[in-house]
Amino acid sequence: MAEKYVTVLGLEVHVELATKTKIFCGCSTAFGDSPNSHTCPICLGMPGTLPLLNGRVLEYAVAAGIAMNCDISRFCRFDRKNYFYPDNPQNYQISQLYLPICRDGWVEIEINEDPAQGVEKLSKAMKNPSLRTKKVGIHEIHMEEDAGKLVHDDGGDYTLIDYNRAGVPLIEIVSEPDMRTAQEVIAYLEKLRRILQYLGVSDCKLQEGSMRVDVNLSLRKEGTKELGIRTEMKNLGSFHAISRAIESERQRQQALLESGREVVQETRRWDEGKETSYAMRSKENARDYRYFPDPDLAPICISHGFWEKIRAAQPEFCWEKRKRYKAEYDIPEYDIDIITDSRQMAELFEATVALGSQPKKVSNWLMGETLRLLRERNLDPSDIRFTPENLAKLIALTESRTINSIVAKEVFEIMFTENVDPEKYVKEQGLAMVADEETLRRTAEKVIRENPKSVQDYIRGKDRALGYLVGQTMIACGGKADPVGASRLLKELLQQEVNEA
Repeated sequence: MAEKYVTVLGLEVHVELATKTKIFCGCSTAFGDSPNSHTCPICLGMPGTLPLLNGRVLEYAVAAGIAMNCDISRFCRFDRKNYFYPDNPQNYQISQLYLPICRDGWVEIEINEDPAQGVEKLSKAMKNPSLRTKKVGIHEIHMEEDAGKLVHDDGGDYTLIDYNRAGVPLIEIVSEPDMRTAQEVIAYLEKLRRILQYLGVSDCKLQEGSMRVDVNLSLRKEGTKELGIRTEMKNLGSFHAISRAIESERQRQQALLESGREVVQETRRWDEGKETSYAMRSKENARDYRYFPDPDLAPICISHGFWEKIRAAQPEFCWEKRKRYKAEYDIPEYDIDIITDSRQMAELFEATVALGSQPKKVSNWLMGETLRLLRERNLDPSDIRFTPENLAKLIALTESRTINSIVAKEVFEIMFTENVDPEKYVKEQGLAMVADEETLRRTAEKVIRENPKSVQDYIRGKDRALGYLVGQTMIACGGKADPVGASRLLKELLQQEVNEA
């Protein structure tokens, strides 16, 4: 009988912190600028330079540790991780091995038990009260500096190096090997993403590399406790890629074991296009890197006052907001789940409501046009630029019937892109609704004269003909007609036609 195996998964999650400058120097951390434009002698590892710790990095690391129920080290230090690779100009990385800033934490995740839901639908399913919960241990969180970026020529003839990323501050969140399925992994990453985004310590954009995931996977025989040989998978740029890579590696290792061969401890690179992985290098151990305490950086002592200050600044997280929203706002639970999933969206919602807008009206704009434009433009909620004040003004313009719903959507799209003041824009562009009864009546009479077939259809009882005539009236008014008033006037005029027929 074939052996049964249990998949054992642990993650190393590298998170770029949202500081304006690098961890040990004053160079900018802005993403997407010209290669090698954010460098200096310190982050390039020039001889004789001395690093100086960015205090905000320490604050962010402690905040993340508190939110993940970690023990915060009152004494920690940096170590040098020695390796020789072109993206590492110093020939060592400043990290933490022996005394990391955070240890022994945990987060609670929710896992969808219905395989029909799939990984892609996990977030939608998270409102299901029947979901299973599980604690995933956090082994440690440590601070370190990022390496540069290698850009390989497709032909393999050369490699370019961009050192803008060298020295960008990271925290590495190392989980315990507590996860067993891709669903649990995705749920864990979603939980980390929400925590870190709500803290404001990172935007966690996988597509920009500000959240990078290494998956450690091994198989152990069912009924035993002894862990198998693990492999580490890199280059996982999306939740879909992570899910596919886990399944592919599980199958590969199981095939090796079932054929009597051994799994080799190694680092593997995932090829998203081919949906397969290949060996990069043998997996190193800590001793291979010859760690030793960094002689240029003083140890860090965390006072009780500093810890208390960071703890007191912890935000209201999404799971806490959901409970409050259900009690305070009359909006659907589905809306609540989507809005609170992002700190930016939740803050926009609350600020707009605070300005006097009805919660359901605000929710409608966020769930409808806002999400539509975010999807179409491949943006995250963190990319929203329009203010609560302008959203409240737009809602007020529609509620007061200054503009109709068609114009409102057009104005919103401009507001989404340029954050224009909708009141000023409507006035400057002459978009206010045509509500003058005499003007509407003349337009409606003209539409009736020009559409005799639709008029006859209405007389014969085809109610949809009225909708067509309302549409023609709207067109004749440049889309600015009051649809309610136009419909009322058309009914009056058409009734006259019915009486005369």
